[in-house]
Amino acid sequence: MTELVGFYPGSFDPLTNGHLDVIERACKLVDTLVVAVGISATKKNPLFTHEDRIEILKQVLPAVGTRTNTEFRIVDFSGLMVNAARTNGAKLIIRGLRDTTDYNYEMQMVGMNAQMAPDLQTVFLPSSPPVRHISATLVRQIAEMGGDISAFVPQIVLKALQNK
Repeated sequence: MTELVGFYPGSFDPLTNGHLDVIERACKLVDTLVVAVGISATKKNPLFTHEDRIEILKQVLPAVGTRTNTEFRIVDFSGLMVNAARTNGAKLIIRGLRDTTDYNYEMQMVGMNAQMAPDLQTVFLPSSPPVRHISATLVRQIAEMGGDISAFVPQIVLKALQNK
């Protein structure tokens, strides 16, 4: 039987409980999940460096892998996401949806990706109700203003912030 590889791209700045919800449920669909941290030259004021985000994922994902019997690969990428997905042997692109705003944006991206990479399929995973409201952008803003983000992120993120 052929192994099914999924590709879950994002900035993960910071990794949120919403991201983990999507990751956990994506594990039910694939044998291997490639979690791909995008490198963005235009992103201003990241909460964590690219290296810190990869390190946080390396600390969090083994427990999820054990629980779900899923192999993880953590990679970084720049350029076209479809090229990175192909390079990593993925057949599915995993995208989380919180609301209709996400849906409208993601549908445009799916259309563009389908033209460039018809061999890749996109799967939308709607966020679970307890984490549907969590946005990494809003979490980042709250953290930058000194607010309490403990309800929105895993403990490792809080520890990493304390060590900055």
